[in-house]
Amino acid sequence: MITLENVTKRFGPKILFEDVTMHFDPGKRYVLVGANGAGKSTLLKVITGEEESDKGTVSIPEKLKVGVLKQDHFHYDGVRILDVVLMGNRALWDAMQEKERLFLQEMTDEVGMRLAELEGVVAEEDGYTAEARAAELLEGLGIPTDRHLDPLRSLAGGYKLRVLLAQTLFAGADVLLLDEPTNHLDLDSIRWLEGYLTGGFRGTLVVVSHDRHFMNAIATHVADVDFQTVTVFTGDYSDFVQQKTTGKLQNDQDIAQKKRRIAELKDFVARFGASANRSSQAQSRVKEIEKLEASMVVRRSNVVRPYVKFEITRPSGRDVVRVNGLSKSFGDKKVLRGLDLALMRGERLAVIGPSGIGKSTLLKCLVGEHKPDTGEVVWGHETSVGYFAQDHHEALEPGFTAYDWLRRFDENATIEQVRSVLGKLLFSGEAGLKKTETLSGGEAARLVLAKLMLQKHNVMLLDEPTNHLDVESIDALLEALIAYPGTVIVTSHDRHFVGRLGTRVLELSPSGAQLFNGTYDEFLAAQGTEYLRR
Repeated sequence: MITLENVTKRFGPKILFEDVTMHFDPGKRYVLVGANGAGKSTLLKVITGEEESDKGTVSIPEKLKVGVLKQDHFHYDGVRILDVVLMGNRALWDAMQEKERLFLQEMTDEVGMRLAELEGVVAEEDGYTAEARAAELLEGLGIPTDRHLDPLRSLAGGYKLRVLLAQTLFAGADVLLLDEPTNHLDLDSIRWLEGYLTGGFRGTLVVVSHDRHFMNAIATHVADVDFQTVTVFTGDYSDFVQQKTTGKLQNDQDIAQKKRRIAELKDFVARFGASANRSSQAQSRVKEIEKLEASMVVRRSNVVRPYVKFEITRPSGRDVVRVNGLSKSFGDKKVLRGLDLALMRGERLAVIGPSGIGKSTLLKCLVGEHKPDTGEVVWGHETSVGYFAQDHHEALEPGFTAYDWLRRFDENATIEQVRSVLGKLLFSGEAGLKKTETLSGGEAARLVLAKLMLQKHNVMLLDEPTNHLDVESIDALLEALIAYPGTVIVTSHDRHFVGRLGTRVLELSPSGAQLFNGTYDEFLAAQGTEYLRR
């Protein structure tokens, strides 16, 4: 059991959480939720000792093995991918390395005794199946067997983080602390991870995530970092939302009732406070007013939801886009092969498939950032295309304030119109003066969404738009796209987002492209159980 006693953490004048006393019980799976900046990741760092609390203590029994998802993949760049995973079990890895060194020495009684001791460590840590178990983790996270002996540097950044996730899972930990483990995972890998955490792992799990479907799949409890404290709810994320909403309604009703009572008491005091016969009654009511007002301290929540609404200047024609025989390669790697696609006005296409299969490449071909090797993209009459790139942070040129950067995209917009859009995306007041190079991932994503709101396109292409957004922002974006009168093409690893948004599904796979006329849930149902086990 991990126990927190009166833990407080501040950043300057801002209190993240104060006097938090709680415990994480064995065998339970907790998701930490809260708005961006509320302190979820900081709480994890306080638990691991990476950051010190301002006050209070964190107690972790010495016998507990704690696994923490790291981000330092550069440390392992020259190491074989399989070995990086094996390093997750430090006792086993050290024993295996020492064995190899001893086998190179002359065999003596002392060396033989030490080898026997090391064999005991290897057996105790189940070392004879270690490589097979490590390979299984890597394959589940989308890294094929033929890459396992390559150095880590040979992988793209997102895949390097998958290897570190495999390393954490391999550690044989009693407690797993995972900060955004689904980042850089495709839908199949996320589904595999859910199965592993709910079926293969028996210890205590503490996870920070913004993926609603993932949280619903794994959580037995939700720890809400809000109101400068941490409150634990039993159930999955949907249960938490219902409980928190109900609690807020009850609290609002209680405050309204107290306000009515205070008004009645003040009226009595005003009428009879000067009366000698009723002075004691008036004084009694003054004390009751003071008690009621003291009990009405309103806690301030960190949760702020942006307001997202996409409008169009004018509608497109009925035929929005036709893709004929589209192919694209990078060197020897064929990414897209002979793709045909047609979209009509108002359709919402969800593009899915494993990482590196060509989803981003397809969108870049559609907007002209990549030139296809063969085939063509034909946009329909009156189409106006807005594009949210996966690497959108790089599109925010440095040196601009958020306001100045946004103003450039519609010089006819008034100051009030630009500020209104910024305010809806949570850049009110001084936040609109932040420099683009200082924006967090979530802020950068919201600023690009503000640009799309301002420009009023009738077609939108969005490449992983939910990355870096908190749950409230994801929900606001989802509802806005569902209500949007234009046409949408989106890639995302968030199944709740894809499941609710898409009216058609385009799956890209090594065997080619498959177009399905229906929602993502209908697509999964049509594929059958073997697809889900893949």
